[in-house]
Amino acid sequence: MGVKMAYASVGTGATAVGVKINNGVVLASEKRVSYGGFIMSKTARKVFPIKNRFGIAFAGLFSDIQTLNRTMNVLIHQYEIENGRPITVHSAAKLLSVILYQNKYLPFLSEIIFGGIDESGPHLYVMDALGSLIEDDYAAVGTGAPIAIGIIESRYKPDMSVEEAIKLVADAISAAVKRDVMSGDGVDIVAITSKGVIEETRPIS
Repeated sequence: MGVKMAYASVGTGATAVGVKINNGVVLASEKRVSYGGFIMSKTARKVFPIKNRFGIAFAGLFSDIQTLNRTMNVLIHQYEIENGRPITVHSAAKLLSVILYQNKYLPFLSEIIFGGIDESGPHLYVMDALGSLIEDDYAAVGTGAPIAIGIIESRYKPDMSVEEAIKLVADAISAAVKRDVMSGDGVDIVAITSKGVIEETRPIS
């Protein structure tokens, strides 16, 4: 209840989505940073690649988004140096989940979609601010999530191509933006595949 009250009092908004396909994961978020009725930025980035194998997308307080992204980059790199092997997607997601749970009494005000690809294939996880960890084929978080998830559910197929998945997440964000005043101003996309990372920005369609 405390986390929900904090979200309401701060009035942050965002929409982020992710889908898992047979040969990778595709994440996207819109670019607006708003607090209550005030738009602070139209060029913010809320979806990021990590080490060319993982991607992370956020909705929530922008300072917490930046902090968690930096923290995950450092901890994944540290893990791989200390253990001498690549971290799996599940282990990386679990690491983030533990960080969120450890801060449950003063939580990061963010909802998160984390995905990537390893030797077992692509994986996609969704987390709340307290570290709940759920693996799924697709997800949407943030104030525009109810609209975005409807677009994804109606068109999602596991065997769709990377290009089709990119168009799907872009369309889902665009639909949410048109109905959610807290989201807007463009779509950032990160696709993680066995061939590497694809990053692009698209206007709202």
